[in-house]
Amino acid sequence: MRATAKHNSEVLEQGAAMIAAVAAPEVAREARRWLAFLGIERRLAPKTCEAYARDVAAFLAFLAEHLGGKPKLGELGKLAPADVRAWMAHRRRDGIEPRTLVRALAAARSFGRFLEREGKGKVAALSAVRAPRVPRTLPKPLSVSAAKAVANPGLRAGERRAPWVLARDAAVFALLYGSGLRISEALGLQRGDVPDGARDAITVLGKGNKARMVPVLPTVLRMIEDYARLCPFELAPDGPLFRGAKGGPLSPRIVQLAMAELRGALGLPPTATPHALRHSFATHLLSRGGDLRAIQELLGHASLATTQIYTAVDPTRLIETYKAAHPRARG
Repeated sequence: MRATAKHNSEVLEQGAAMIAAVAAPEVAREARRWLAFLGIERRLAPKTCEAYARDVAAFLAFLAEHLGGKPKLGELGKLAPADVRAWMAHRRRDGIEPRTLVRALAAARSFGRFLEREGKGKVAALSAVRAPRVPRTLPKPLSVSAAKAVANPGLRAGERRAPWVLARDAAVFALLYGSGLRISEALGLQRGDVPDGARDAITVLGKGNKARMVPVLPTVLRMIEDYARLCPFELAPDGPLFRGAKGGPLSPRIVQLAMAELRGALGLPPTATPHALRHSFATHLLSRGGDLRAIQELLGHASLATTQIYTAVDPTRLIETYKAAHPRARG
């Protein structure tokens, strides 16, 4: 369920190498320490650390060309807001979307804050530039009937797939919708993480390696046990719960392809992805009177503002709550 130390070490080495290729040795040394800080103290996921390393490497590569040489610590402190804007304009010309550019600026600011905290200078220009606006997009949940149907292995009975594979995919989809998990959280589960009947909840590691407990419906548990019984590979307690065709950990890409097959069978739009099942979990709970803060905890959102986006998906629920709670609304 947890990223291995080897994986974290590989991410650190690759990220440090990318930055060392475009920055002065003193900057590369601090960047290595920064990446270790992100992974160990901030407990960011390896993929997040990898993305941050790419973003900072791209920033420093631009500066190397912009300044006429690999940037040094002193030169970072002398950057003007115009230099940062020039980098952002350069990224836009490369076709980078606003959301990705926001992340890149956040990565560069994170590195700048680390340098300041370590007494290596202040990169004030990064904070002086406003992040680009990102168009707000609302989650696109499935209908209740479609979300339930996705976890029905009978819909794919005609496919030339082993029964255990169909049972596995159905169990994964049932977990995503029934417990609101991210696909990485579901595929990161170990066999020993699944309740043995005495419990009805599991502990998952979300973003930032933060653990949270989520309930699991009896129906979902039965589907997991059906898959485990059919699976041709030994499912050790400390090994991955969901296996691929050759016995290794199941890849998210395989789950996405299975969902694509179901989209065709059910006539669903392209927005019907595995992650849409998580959106469906939150939206359907809210529409049935679920408490927003409880949904926040179940989803593992650090901020309530992230969860509040689902209120825009289901405005009817807000109106009903207002009418039921506001004294003047009740006449």
